[in-house]
Amino acid sequence: MKRMLTGNASAAWGARISEVEYIGGYPITPQSEVVELLSKWVAEGAMDAVYTNYESEHSMFAGVGAASLSGVRAFTSTSSQGLMFAIEMLYAIAGWRAPVVFVNVARGLGMPMILQVEHGDIMGIRDTGFLQLHAETCQEVLDFVPMAYRIGEDRRVMLPVAVNMDGFLISFGREPVDVPDKELVRDFLPKYNRPYPVVDFSNPVAYAPTIVDGYAYMYFKEQLQKAQERAREVFYEAAADFERIIGRRYEPIERYMLDDADYAIVSTGSYSTIIRGAVRRLRERGERVGMVRIRMFRPFPRDEFVDALSGLKGVAVFDQNISLGKGGVIYTELAEALYHAKERPRVLMSFIGGLGGADISFDAVRYMLERLKDAVASGEEPRNPNWLFSEEDRRRLARALKLTLGEEVIPE
Repeated sequence: MKRMLTGNASAAWGARISEVEYIGGYPITPQSEVVELLSKWVAEGAMDAVYTNYESEHSMFAGVGAASLSGVRAFTSTSSQGLMFAIEMLYAIAGWRAPVVFVNVARGLGMPMILQVEHGDIMGIRDTGFLQLHAETCQEVLDFVPMAYRIGEDRRVMLPVAVNMDGFLISFGREPVDVPDKELVRDFLPKYNRPYPVVDFSNPVAYAPTIVDGYAYMYFKEQLQKAQERAREVFYEAAADFERIIGRRYEPIERYMLDDADYAIVSTGSYSTIIRGAVRRLRERGERVGMVRIRMFRPFPRDEFVDALSGLKGVAVFDQNISLGKGGVIYTELAEALYHAKERPRVLMSFIGGLGGADISFDAVRYMLERLKDAVASGEEPRNPNWLFSEEDRRRLARALKLTLGEEVIPE
């Protein structure tokens, strides 16, 4: 059934067709519409589920994690500061091997406060043990929710999953979305059957209790790592069944115009739509450039990237995040992955842009390609990130905000 849906509504419909049984909610911009819709459907009887509104995101994640341990399919959503407030519980949920699914609506973090998109929040939880799927469109948001449950609930994995979408651009952007029939989804996603003892007051069990043996702790972490690695295979199995039953095929990475490319731009999220359009225009001008978009960030698709990018002259990585003191997160992860490739690209360059919803344009994408080609021609590979705004804009902003550029004071 085709519907015009926002990204938030798509996330709610993804939970609805996945027949979640427990929903925890706490409002935060730009995510609130997800839980508002779900609470409405539960109240109206359209969903056979329990909805609980919590006093904080920390309590909310504790609640959905406990619900999953009791043997029911649990769901929630959050954004930005809310996700950071809950981060303690994310480590706990992964350690419990509770396959909760939550949708993150990516938004800038910290001070100065901003409501628009960047990926610092979702990248900030990459070490918690959660699998991560990153959506570009409303359709992917909806499809990735049942796929997340299928992967996370697999006996070989049993891990929680985060589905990420960009705030405002996708969360409130409205697109035609195909909502699969619930019977088809049931064929793809069987009822949740927890393979471990469920929480039962008549038969108490302990999950990940306090331990004093460091080797036992290491063993727990090793098991989490092995589950992440097995999730790669399970992703492909789930994607094949999703295509067979629902009719849409997903790979861990999307390859665009790569067959005869000399250069590629790597990205994730909704800004990939802009980059894809720019790549198409650059192709029309004779530039041999392609794009790779990340759909699965955890586990990191190392082998797929090596296969896609080996032999290229240069690769530009567009990061909509910044690990302060280091650089873009995707760039650093990709550098490690390509280090082991026999024919790794000659140059790998980092670009930071789109923070706080800052626009990027065709000219910005062309600039990335030009900088990349210059580096290949000169043999010099800059390792510091390139910021996608001009020196003129930097000085204008510094004057307006009365800031300094390092030790250089900007004159009035």
